[in-house]
Amino acid sequence: MVELFRTNDLVLISAVEALLASAGIGCFVADRHMSAMEGSLGFLPRRLMVERGQMAAARALVAGAGFECEFADAR
Repeated sequence: MVELFRTNDLVLISAVEALLASAGIGCFVADRHMSAMEGSLGFLPRRLMVERGQMAAARALVAGAGFECEFADAR
């Protein structure tokens, strides 16, 4: 899996997860439970991961839906 984007915005992550799921694109939120390690301060961003082969479709879907996020570099 590769990083689609990272953010501290939990609402954005939830909305994009639902959008991707509705399109049949699997995703995984990495670092979701890091708040336990950081003391629940919320300063560590969560990373939304998708399969490498679905990166282009996921980017197009998220951008087309109007969500504002800074996509990670595709590698």
